[in-house]
Amino acid sequence: MSNRAARLKAPWWAVLLTLAGAGIGTSAGLWQLDRAGEKRDLQVRFAAGGTGAEIRQLVSDADATGLRYGQLQLTGHYDPEHQVLLDNLSYQGRPGYQVLTPLTTPAGTVLVNRGWVPANGDRTILPDIRVGTPAREVLGRIARLPRPGIQLAASAMPADAAWPRRLLFPTSAEVSAQSGIALRDYQLLLDPGAADGYVRDWQPGGLGPERHLAYAVQWFGLALTVVVIYVVLVFRNGKQAP
Repeated sequence: MSNRAARLKAPWWAVLLTLAGAGIGTSAGLWQLDRAGEKRDLQVRFAAGGTGAEIRQLVSDADATGLRYGQLQLTGHYDPEHQVLLDNLSYQGRPGYQVLTPLTTPAGTVLVNRGWVPANGDRTILPDIRVGTPAREVLGRIARLPRPGIQLAASAMPADAAWPRRLLFPTSAEVSAQSGIALRDYQLLLDPGAADGYVRDWQPGGLGPERHLAYAVQWFGLALTVVVIYVVLVFRNGKQAP
């Protein structure tokens, strides 16, 4: 080994740290690129779902996945006695809830998301979300219930707790268990033009693809920075060596 090569040789731990940092940054960047692609696909599906013909009966849970953001037009009646307030959902920076109301049809029951309502500063005061029970036609888009970034264990709810109930990211199975109503494993995003709704600025959930792309650039930049720092330090130490 030449003297120059010996001077440029770095300790093993520095090599491992550099490889680990570069690997983490690259992996996270690639993951963010994948997420950006998924969000672009969701946006395309969301746009296409509003242009197709309405389906006029409840679909199965299995079919709902492939029909995500497609439109359902159902005839049924609301169950105002078992409504859910999806907690901790903000809109334009304001805290509030999304209102889930069971809609009972001849083929079964599905949760209709009637939109967002602001929360009162006093958490003991719930919004007035009363709705009538006469039969009606309801138009909405098939969607998953909101999911958290990190799934925590569901908090226990007393069996005699009053309705509407504030729940944080419940599954349809949890709502079914608490209400005693067999629910489909999806929700219906109420059409913005339908009656008895609240704020319905529906968008494909989560961050947009541009945000994921920005995060990808940051992670790739971090990986590159780690490598550059390693190279600079190795050459600087090599020059300072006798």
